Amino acid sequence: MLNATKLKTEFESRYGAPPSRLFRAPGRVNLIGEHTDYNDGFVLPCAIDFASHVASSPRGDRRIRVASVNIDKQFEFSLDDPPDASIPAWTKYVQGVALILERKGLRLTGADLLIDSNVPIGSGLSSSAALEVSIGYALSAISGHTIDGMDLARIGQAAEHEFAGVRSGIMDQFAAVFGKRGHALFLDCRSMDWSAIPLPEVRLVVCNTKTKHDLAEGEYNKRRAQCEEAARLLGRTSLRDVDPAELAEKPPELSDLLWKRARHVVLENQRVLDAVAALRSRALGDFGKLMNQSHDSLRDDYQVSCRELDIMVDIARGLPGVLGARMTGGGFGGCTINLVEAGSEENFGEIIFKNYQTATGITPEIYHVEAGDGVREIELS
Repeated sequence: MLNATKLKTEFESRYGAPPSRLFRAPGRVNLIGEHTDYNDGFVLPCAIDFASHVASSPRGDRRIRVASVNIDKQFEFSLDDPPDASIPAWTKYVQGVALILERKGLRLTGADLLIDSNVPIGSGLSSSAALEVSIGYALSAISGHTIDGMDLARIGQAAEHEFAGVRSGIMDQFAAVFGKRGHALFLDCRSMDWSAIPLPEVRLVVCNTKTKHDLAEGEYNKRRAQCEEAARLLGRTSLRDVDPAELAEKPPELSDLLWKRARHVVLENQRVLDAVAALRSRALGDFGKLMNQSHDSLRDDYQVSCRELDIMVDIARGLPGVLGARMTGGGFGGCTINLVEAGSEENFGEIIFKNYQTATGITPEIYHVEAGDGVREIELS
């Protein structure tokens, strides 16, 4: 939880005056629909009650000073300077968002910024999107601009592409902007049509494997390139346009590898549609089965799981009250998402913590999360 008093005190200590405004944007967990967003497909994430907070004050010049309470570093740049490739990784998101806002015609004032985030970094819960959206919203607001939510999400995505080098889809930033308490977000990543789907009485438990393999970002971009090549060979704009029946047997145009990649995306899109129908009819057992199928496909066809994720999922599936378990996020480490019957979550958390630690020697982290709201300004008291 945010300690606003501590954040204000730290801001004043660093910058010599208290902040004038405070903003937040959440992380997200994806319930189902993994690696489909950059294929024009369907996703079903929800914002969670972990967030990036930005305390801010405008400056009279064009300089941005930014610091983080999570990382003992401070960075300063001018809005009139070109991008600096040598700056620390986390500050690239800040500079990237600022420069893209300017490119879009939103003239910014300088600002003093202090970030406090409790979204675990490298966990697959979109700490980068939470940072991008919170920074973009803060810089726009203190400069006197009202920014459209979809524009804000796209600016965050552009920063991810250009400044972090990850060719991500729109899902993470979308969830950080449009999250709705108690709801999942059903998004068509081609049309950008979306609807909020109420979550019934069920618990969402996120299990952090506390592992992140170094190949994650490179493999993410490689998967996207493989999907684009598969779509090209099938004569389609994207894999969104491929019918599942076409991939029941391997088409001669595709190698075994590209067939597996395409099969995951095409069937995952159908799983999202089926999962939304299950949620609307409160068929949580069916929803859980679709989550299980999703993980198996990510492990076998898309090959973005890892030993630790598979162990975490296998343990979860054998526990009472667990309806479904799968990896969530880009893969190669990070977190699993577990759909657990109400009343079983505490026992589940204790057992999976112990059993995973015994199996791997790694101490995990267990988060009981709730679907939360998207980006907003917080009243400073």
